[in-house]
Amino acid sequence: MAKKRIAVTGGAGFVGSHLCERLLNDGHEVVCLDNFFTGTRKNVEHLLDHHSFELVRHDVVQPIVIEVDQIFHLACPASPVHYQRNPVRTIRTAVQGTLNMLDMAREVRARIMIASTSEIYGDPLEHPQRETYWGHVNPIGPRACYDEGKRCAEALTVSYKQQYGIETRIARIFNTYGPRMHPNDGRVVSNFIVQAMRGEPITVYGDGQQTRSFCYVHDLIEGFVRLMGLDVDPGPMNLGNPRELTVLDLAKMTIAQLGSKSPLVREPLPADDPVRRKPDISRAEEILKWRPQIAIEEGLARTIDYFRSIDL
Repeated sequence: MAKKRIAVTGGAGFVGSHLCERLLNDGHEVVCLDNFFTGTRKNVEHLLDHHSFELVRHDVVQPIVIEVDQIFHLACPASPVHYQRNPVRTIRTAVQGTLNMLDMAREVRARIMIASTSEIYGDPLEHPQRETYWGHVNPIGPRACYDEGKRCAEALTVSYKQQYGIETRIARIFNTYGPRMHPNDGRVVSNFIVQAMRGEPITVYGDGQQTRSFCYVHDLIEGFVRLMGLDVDPGPMNLGNPRELTVLDLAKMTIAQLGSKSPLVREPLPADDPVRRKPDISRAEEILKWRPQIAIEEGLARTIDYFRSIDL
């Protein structure tokens, strides 16, 4: 593979830092852009001495032009705790930030991959969710800043491709977990691990029968690389693990792996929280020859090891 210069926005975040690492290992030059709203320098500290790595403090809401061959646009708070804390900033990042990155791609003729989300399907009426499904989203609900921001980002991407002919890719990311997750991001995997490690009660919302599909971060990154490497834009692509797990099962698995004595406590289900979420990945299997390889049991153990290594 020819060496490329690649920009990763949100590169100091949980997913972005793993992507930067992978691209460097593949022999590319990486320019990591991050404003450290939810990302942290610590996630990329081990890369700072790498001769092909550059860290730039930048908020994508502000225009920027850097000469690169490819752009992975990941910048945006992705957990409800973070994106609901400042909803205006979230939607501005999703919309204005994407506009700026598309303008940069147009200016320097770079191929760009937009990190979209399964949240564009909302609380889905179709199960599992295929890329052809238009979604069931509350445009004025508490999650709208993120859901609608990402839906708009997809529309912008398609419009730029049609009007300006830029090379675009859209990845619809389902629940992802692994090392470098933020301990306080409010996502269920990190919540359960932190609560179980501290011996605190584990919070299960609703009856715990709502389902999620958990994809280990390295599997997701492999999907990114394959999608970006395609010569033809296949349209939006689901990237996630099709194995469906109830939240209650995940809680029990976390308790068992940690040998924790934490009791389960119930809280009301948050507004507009999806009841079922599972990707149909048949297009990714067919077009990218991609399927997640790491089972939740193994991925959870690796994630627990990471949380043991940091100060909680």
